[in-house]
Amino acid sequence: MKIACVGGGPASLYFSILMKLQDPSHDITVHERNPAGSTYGWGVTYWAGLLDKLREGDPVSALAVRENSVCWNDGVAHVGDRTTVHPGDEGFGIGRRRMLDLLAERARSLGVRVEYEREITPDELPDADLVVAGDGVNSALRERHADHFGTETAVGSNYYVWLGTTRVFDSFTFSFVETDRGWVWCYAYRFGDDHSTLVVECSPETWTGLGLDAASEADGLALLEKLFADLLDGHGLIGRAQPDGAAQWLTFRTLTNRTWHRGNLVLLGDAAHTTHYSIGAGTTLALEDAIALARALKGHADLETALDAYGRERRAELLPVQSAARHSAQWYENLPRYIRLPPAQMFALLGQRHSPLLPYVPPQLYYRIDRAAGRLEVLRRFKRWLGPKVARSVQARSHR
Repeated sequence: MKIACVGGGPASLYFSILMKLQDPSHDITVHERNPAGSTYGWGVTYWAGLLDKLREGDPVSALAVRENSVCWNDGVAHVGDRTTVHPGDEGFGIGRRRMLDLLAERARSLGVRVEYEREITPDELPDADLVVAGDGVNSALRERHADHFGTETAVGSNYYVWLGTTRVFDSFTFSFVETDRGWVWCYAYRFGDDHSTLVVECSPETWTGLGLDAASEADGLALLEKLFADLLDGHGLIGRAQPDGAAQWLTFRTLTNRTWHRGNLVLLGDAAHTTHYSIGAGTTLALEDAIALARALKGHADLETALDAYGRERRAELLPVQSAARHSAQWYENLPRYIRLPPAQMFALLGQRHSPLLPYVPPQLYYRIDRAAGRLEVLRRFKRWLGPKVARSVQARSHR
């Protein structure tokens, strides 16, 4: 099979690896429009379950990723001058550029052609049996046929910006700072020995009230460094300046597609779906797409049947994840509801932000129910039963 992957992200590269391992005679090219070594973002997060899946698909890639990752167990939340520590599952961080380099090197070693500074447009699709659109949330290949794919986007209200810092965090860290214009908060995690990712978020009212909407990147970073001075402990923030000097503040777009392929063109990763960054699953889900697509192609001789099976499988698997991500985003959009709780309660509900029940139960009551459910199986079953019913009822009313 002749395969062209458009976009050189982790999913496209890993898919090319899996297909070469299935059949070395596949003719595979990965086309990346940016120069080698350039990437957006800082570090990516994942959990042990992804490593297990990578080992199953390609132990060599899995070992390289693990050896170049850092890990943590605890979560730490700073709310003003209060701090809470919560033990959690083992998490991992790796620099996005480092991950791309490792996967590209492995792909090339298997005979995949990785071409940089090669932009593919919808008008000039490669001559291939299969074209994989792994060109991100703004996928030009998808947008050309948005009606066919049934593309829908939902835009969140909060503003956020991805930053880097040389402050190295030993734990996954949350920090909430109150200003005279409202709360500003960040999520921070290390992805190497000398750098961390730091994502800053705030409400639109706080964003404009602090002047971040009009500030240059340099001025915005100076303000954020002042607000998070205790957390940064003398370290600075690193941005990604635009040509006009503006900061890259965004609102998150949750993207879904009704179908994931059109003829021999198939969507992969962020071109097919997005989930809010607060659950830290974007890279994991994209790599799982690659695994599922390679498996479907191996299991079905007919391309149309394989692509149908891939899309059905992944859309079904993503439903609970995207639901959890929506609720997570809404938790932060309704931060005043939780931020004044005692630190232990606030952090516990931060951990429960994926719950469809939480928005409809008074926070302190939910906390007591959750604590009791941790001890009593009958309450745990009741909570699992009630949550989806409340969510479905609210969703039904919203569509009337």
